[in-house]
Amino acid sequence: MVSIEQIREQIEGLRRELSYHNHKYYVCNSPEISDFDFDKMMRQLVDLEAAYPQFYDPLSPSVRVGSDRTSEFASVAHRYPMLSLSNTYSIEELSQFVERIEGEYGPTEFVCELKFDGTAISLTYEHGRLVRAVTRGDGTTGDDVTANVKTIRSIPLVLSGNDYPDLFEIRGEIFMPYTSFDRLNAEREAAGDSLFANPRNAAAGTLKQQQSAVVAKRGLDCILYQMAGDNLPFTNHIENLSAARSWGFKISEYMTLCHGAAEVIEYINHWDEARKSLPYPTDGVVIKVNDFAQRRSLGFTAKSPRWAVAYKFKAESALTKLLSVDFQVGRTGAITPVANLEPVLLAGTTVKRASLHNAEQIAALDIRVGDMVYVEKGGEIIPKITGVELSARTAECKPFEYIDRCPECGAELVRFEGEAKHYCPNQSGCRPQIVGRIVHFIGRKALNIDGLGGETVELLFENGLVRDIADLYTLKAADLAVLPRLGEKSADNIINSIEASKAVPFARLLFGLGIRFVGETTAKYMAAHFKSLDAVMAADKQALMESDEVGDKIAESIIGYFADPVNISILERLRCAGLQFEAEATERHSDTLEGKNIVVSGKFTLHSRDELKALIELHGGKNQSGVSSNTDFIVAGENMGPAKLQKAEKLGVKILTEQQFIELLGDSNSEPAPIKPAVEPQTKTEQVIQTSLF
Repeated sequence: MVSIEQIREQIEGLRRELSYHNHKYYVCNSPEISDFDFDKMMRQLVDLEAAYPQFYDPLSPSVRVGSDRTSEFASVAHRYPMLSLSNTYSIEELSQFVERIEGEYGPTEFVCELKFDGTAISLTYEHGRLVRAVTRGDGTTGDDVTANVKTIRSIPLVLSGNDYPDLFEIRGEIFMPYTSFDRLNAEREAAGDSLFANPRNAAAGTLKQQQSAVVAKRGLDCILYQMAGDNLPFTNHIENLSAARSWGFKISEYMTLCHGAAEVIEYINHWDEARKSLPYPTDGVVIKVNDFAQRRSLGFTAKSPRWAVAYKFKAESALTKLLSVDFQVGRTGAITPVANLEPVLLAGTTVKRASLHNAEQIAALDIRVGDMVYVEKGGEIIPKITGVELSARTAECKPFEYIDRCPECGAELVRFEGEAKHYCPNQSGCRPQIVGRIVHFIGRKALNIDGLGGETVELLFENGLVRDIADLYTLKAADLAVLPRLGEKSADNIINSIEASKAVPFARLLFGLGIRFVGETTAKYMAAHFKSLDAVMAADKQALMESDEVGDKIAESIIGYFADPVNISILERLRCAGLQFEAEATERHSDTLEGKNIVVSGKFTLHSRDELKALIELHGGKNQSGVSSNTDFIVAGENMGPAKLQKAEKLGVKILTEQQFIELLGDSNSEPAPIKPAVEPQTKTEQVIQTSLF
């Protein structure tokens, strides 16, 4: 008979062996056993752990599969702040950075590393075991995502060796390799879900999933690039990371020690081209002073260390052949030309389509079918064509003729004064417009009807169940249950969600109507100003323009919408269905922000952007979508848009953290103040630690 002690030894032996093979496969890229043998061993461990729960270990390799339990992310203060790096796109500025430091310290060692395009993470280890994983957040406080990070197989749960500090942090980047990104978007497209724009967004979205089992399936990876702690084994960066590699961490094999500007520039020039063959996204090179004593001496600005800088690569482009042009019709009738390309590898993914925007752009670039064109990929899902290689043009490439009729319904296209796009005017008879308006209406920021996506709306349209948004409120569960991919349970959920949407506030209904140019913010201001849909419908142009955010063009669009008898009929049916046509009376919490114009930008720890915008309105302030000369201040979170930041700095607009904004609301007499460093270094040790900031 097997003793309990033998069972314990068997479990621990399986854990050690699985951890070893996991490291060989995901970190070293040199597997020693087959996937079948690994899975067989894992099943044996899972069965033993289930049979003998007294040997539970939260860091067992079995946690890699994740959990279906929904989790809420706790907010955790960083022991050492996670600041940002200053960026440059200029080799000249980079040379000045190196020369400035060498002018003060003489010959200096710089460590050059690839800048991974993902989401920053800080991992804490105690006695060689992972105890916490925290996102950057606002640099001072982040989200505890430990359960999700445990599923990332390149992150060690228990360290190898015995020469690591008892307590330390290691920081790096969680990213999504191109193969995982392509697979995920293919799955989402098949399911009718919206696609991720790029691997960076996909990684960030995955890390914030509420179920770690979902994270486990998405194939995230992690490379570590900075250590922090009171008792690090070495006094320089590169030796500490070399030691970390021996403990089981995945450290970039391309990290290089450079001397002088020439070697740094040589490294950048090499990787600007060589990165195209990497299996994961990179967007630049990070250059850091190697020696910690020099780092302490150089210190920090309010936002970033003076001993490091990030050089950002220019957007990658590729040359390929334009095969044909398709035309897509949006929910407002806008016609968007899309280029079909000969497949080409660009920024790690195979590109087959690119945006052409409008007839004016096609004409300006003189793009012709059969041309060799330059394609560039920024943050969009669909790349854009930026130019034509005229030297490769042949006689078969004829000048492009833009369509004059809708490709869906055949209606003659129109152009509105001052706009570059063509439009199909057949709103009530053009299928993509009808379906698009319904999809917009059911969206999260509008009526928020769960269970209905673009694919299901298409299905309802095909089966004659909906022809406009009001038809949603005549649907019956029995009508839906017989449709493909639905069934009784899904049908009941959809009907219940449609019923619940009748209580959605008037402002979101107004946005959901899809009136051209009336976005979410404009709809909120109109709802607050007019109080009811009847008042909006009765308003003339001058009265409409008295509402915030409503200008000449928006006012004319609103009047045109309510002049259409088809729209009036739909609205009357929505009224009969019981939707909210009047705004709820809301009381201000205070007048603290009276007369203030405020922009909210970035990702936040304590509130969502929508919650912050609601707070602004409750305290008398006005939300702005963009930074302008009359912006009073910005509430800035993680990954604030660089264009907004640049404009704010140019105009001298004040920037507040989320915490400073909340504190401002608590003191009605206080004025917004510029951001200060989250924590001032108190000791030399703490100054050494404040190196994992990016």
